[in-house]
Amino acid sequence: MRKVVLPIKPDASEGSAANNTTTPTEDQDEDTYPRCQNNLPLEILQIIKPALAVGAFTGATGVFVGAFAGVARSTTPKLFAVASGIQWFTLGTAFWGSRGAILHEWGSEGTSKMMNTVSTSAMAGAIAGFTGGLFRGPGNIIPGAIMFSLFGSAGQAIYNRTNARKSAQPDAEEKPRGFQWMNSKWNPMQVLTDMEYENMLQEKLLGINARIALIDESIEALRAEEKDLAEKRERKTKALD
Repeated sequence: MRKVVLPIKPDASEGSAANNTTTPTEDQDEDTYPRCQNNLPLEILQIIKPALAVGAFTGATGVFVGAFAGVARSTTPKLFAVASGIQWFTLGTAFWGSRGAILHEWGSEGTSKMMNTVSTSAMAGAIAGFTGGLFRGPGNIIPGAIMFSLFGSAGQAIYNRTNARKSAQPDAEEKPRGFQWMNSKWNPMQVLTDMEYENMLQEKLLGINARIALIDESIEALRAEEKDLAEKRERKTKALD
């Protein structure tokens, strides 16, 4: 009997093997870099969205400042407001976006975390100053980068020192972030934590108990005086009889 050997198509096998080898890498890429509906990595969105939010806030502030400056100079306030809003939006977006990108690359771990954030804010300030200097001419690029770098590093250093003082208190309970501005020494009202509120109630309860004890003592003294007066009256009535 003769054996019949069927020919194997190399293209199909190679294509299937190629498909089998490429699918794990694609799945691995999707697991390593998850994407959203707009086909952008989540890491990029986590940097862009906060940067745009900060830019919108700084841009709105720039619009008000530009309008006030335009009114003060007796010129067109609308033009000043638009120009100032665009510049401030660019500065805020460039600073916060570059800061988030640098922190993402460097990471937040390490022995010198505070120095890491200070240097990151300094570089982000330099990038923002460089970007803002492009609006005012080439002569303002280097001074703007230097000044904003100093402002960024100084502001980050002050924030780190303030945060370190707050975290140095061992028994201090964390207060709500939305009401931290009310804890200033210039504000007559303060936000109390549960522990502080409990201690305040205990102090008030101790004061009330002390007042109740004083009232009981005064009542006992009055009863003793009343008893003495009653005994004296009885003695007088017996003496008259």
